[in-house]
Amino acid sequence: MKRKWFLFYNCLITIIVFPPVNFSVKATNYEVGPQKPYIAIGKVPWKALAPGDSVLIYYQDVPYKEKWVICNKGTSGNPIVVSGIPNNQGALPVIEGNEAVTDTQFNYWNEERGIIKIGGANSPSDTMPEYIIVQNLDIKSAREGYTFTGRYGITNYFKNAAAIYIEKGEHITIRNCIFHDCGNGFFSASQSKDVVVEGCYYFDNGIEESIYEHNNYTGSQGITFQFNRFGPLRENCLGNNLKDRSSGCVIRYNWIESGNRQLDLVHSDHQHIINDPAYNATFVYGNILIEPEGAGNSQICHYGGDDDDSLQNYRKGTIYFYHNTIVSTRTGNTTLLRLSSDDETADVRNNIVYVTESGSRLAILNSSGTANLQNNWLKTGWQKSHSNPQAEVNDLGNNVIGEEPGFRNSSGQDYALEGSSVCINKAGPLAQQCFPDHSVSLEYIKHQRYQNRYADTVADIGAFEYNPGISIYNNYTKPNLIVKGTWNYPNPFSNYTMIYYPETNGEKISITIYDCHGRIVRTINPGKLLTNRVIWEVKDNFGKVVSGGLYYYQIVIGSKIVNGKMNIIK
Repeated sequence: MKRKWFLFYNCLITIIVFPPVNFSVKATNYEVGPQKPYIAIGKVPWKALAPGDSVLIYYQDVPYKEKWVICNKGTSGNPIVVSGIPNNQGALPVIEGNEAVTDTQFNYWNEERGIIKIGGANSPSDTMPEYIIVQNLDIKSAREGYTFTGRYGITNYFKNAAAIYIEKGEHITIRNCIFHDCGNGFFSASQSKDVVVEGCYYFDNGIEESIYEHNNYTGSQGITFQFNRFGPLRENCLGNNLKDRSSGCVIRYNWIESGNRQLDLVHSDHQHIINDPAYNATFVYGNILIEPEGAGNSQICHYGGDDDDSLQNYRKGTIYFYHNTIVSTRTGNTTLLRLSSDDETADVRNNIVYVTESGSRLAILNSSGTANLQNNWLKTGWQKSHSNPQAEVNDLGNNVIGEEPGFRNSSGQDYALEGSSVCINKAGPLAQQCFPDHSVSLEYIKHQRYQNRYADTVADIGAFEYNPGISIYNNYTKPNLIVKGTWNYPNPFSNYTMIYYPETNGEKISITIYDCHGRIVRTINPGKLLTNRVIWEVKDNFGKVVSGGLYYYQIVIGSKIVNGKMNIIK
């Protein structure tokens, strides 16, 4: 029976609404909100933040109209966390830029560029911020036409102001935030490094009639986007959805809908980024890319460079584009890829590229570069190019050609595969450059969530793997089963994870961790616990560090049972 429950939880979604995280026993929580020690965010002693500290911003009925800068240094094991605490209905605390005030403890440059800024200040002292997590905040209204009160009094935002602006910083994680009504939703500059943006929602950003402001505009040395939802920009805004100039760019398991282009992955003007070996390889996989009617440019993805005077700085490498599901409902032409020059190559495998118009409306390339196709589903009548019939598009075999890929409910934007889909068991191997870091192990769940991709003998084409077993959409209940409020973070992890569970109300609790064979590895803190979380430092009952792989946990709270799973990466 226990094994049956584990199999069910193989299909359970992962929730991307994270609680505050404190890894250090000496860490301090600075609580902000009604009836909390700090009424205003700006009254927190930001200069004093140390590794492991958290600033907890509680939901209130009116927005926090405040701006601030973060210049602190956390550590890998003890990051500094700025975390919103949602209300009982899950609403995130709102940080509004319009008419916001910068507290007098802050003195920093580029105030006009963002609401929450990371790095670049006179006060607090200028440092290279490290190991910062910002999560669970709804951040809005920083763009041309809005004002704030800062060190120069009432000041206008720049057109390109962002909800979060990273001027400089390393090992920065932005998680489960909402970015809207800004010039750029999220912005990172060239002195940022190792940035992760996950589980966030972008929409309604941009500037009317301008091509220079986007839902996302980033240029970091190493950046990963995962589990995010990108919606349309504001009406009459001409920017792209995800524009990036980074090295080491990874875009995986996202929902990206509309924009002038869904993806605009172009050159950097900063030599340390251009010289990074990761500059010449970009990985785009497991995404759902949607091109609606009237969205702007007909190209889904642009890769290489966007300024003819900077041709020497173009990426001149390979975009590995695989296991994506692309859907275009535009009545005109749709082009999958624009490669900026003949020095760019696209390795295109295991994608569904579907247009609702006739297949002749679908082209693979704009004109330049080389695209190598293998094991994709393509609409009957697809073209190499609408502008250059001699475009170098190489059909390497095993592509599936048809009229319909077999979506479960296309009109409802459910692009999972139905059981009769021709895409099932038709995927091929990936390029060796995709392993081990960029194999496809997860899939996106609407919205801002993910689950493990079903492990099949032969993979399916597209962003979703057909699962003939239990559906995660089933309303599956059992009297002694709790689902909500239980997860672990980080996951995957290497050295430790925090296991969260529902409030116990004083009931007896036991936590048992099993390996993938169902053998007991560790029993943690049996008895009664007053908190709703425990740390597992990846050790067994004998104090020995366990190996990497898949593990399960079972929490028994009185007569109730909670199950979950986690991955250790070594």
